[in-house]
Amino acid sequence: MKANSQAGATTAGTEAGNLQRGLAVLEMLAKRPDGATLREISDQLALPGASTLRIARTLVELGYLSREEASKRFFLTNSFLRLGQPPTASRGLSECAITAMRRIRQTTGETTQLCCLVGTEMVILEQLLSLHPFKYSADLGARCPCFSCAPGKALVAFLPDVEQDETVNRIQFKRFTENTITSKREFRNELARIRERGFAVDRAEGMAGIHCIAAPILDRHQSPVGAITIAGPSSRIPEDEFEVLGQIVREGARQASDEFTRH
Repeated sequence: MKANSQAGATTAGTEAGNLQRGLAVLEMLAKRPDGATLREISDQLALPGASTLRIARTLVELGYLSREEASKRFFLTNSFLRLGQPPTASRGLSECAITAMRRIRQTTGETTQLCCLVGTEMVILEQLLSLHPFKYSADLGARCPCFSCAPGKALVAFLPDVEQDETVNRIQFKRFTENTITSKREFRNELARIRERGFAVDRAEGMAGIHCIAAPILDRHQSPVGAITIAGPSSRIPEDEFEVLGQIVREGARQASDEFTRH
């Protein structure tokens, strides 16, 4: 019994130490908008290299850090920032958005999704499938580059200016279709248009033949915590209906924002 108690105490102490080191990494990167390499983290926090690598990998897997392949630098993601959101009467983002999503799906007939931004990628959190026999669908948790999809663009467009600049500078642009945005200048121009009209569109920029329209869900500080999007074939979401459908999605996102910020 004594040996077991000692082993348990040792395990608890190790776990507490790992937690402290993990929090130290997060606190350090919160003060480093330009990110840090593994060596910089290890040197500043006086941590062994192996421990730093293990902690960083764990935080990346949990979605709290992202790693830029080109520079090998680690950055905080929006998952960490959302820890500071109000509890909203214990209601999560999905619960706050689902009623608006149902209304949008009923009105448009198209697949309606709830997404968030993790680093420079859009991640699907929730999905209501189209009412049509032929429907667009994606796996929950699926990711795609923020510059090639409507929800990703809507989220980046409404980030605070400094955070938006940092996010855009970390993007590695790649062409997926003939309509894909492939430069920072073009992307920044697109973000300005999105902020002005309140919703984003995807003109088959990530997948040929698929159009999307999205609007951000904003917190009490008017920062984006998620985005609602509709997606479907371009024949059912034609460009000449973007404005009408965009207003529907924007209104739904506004309703979800109200639910999220309500006490």
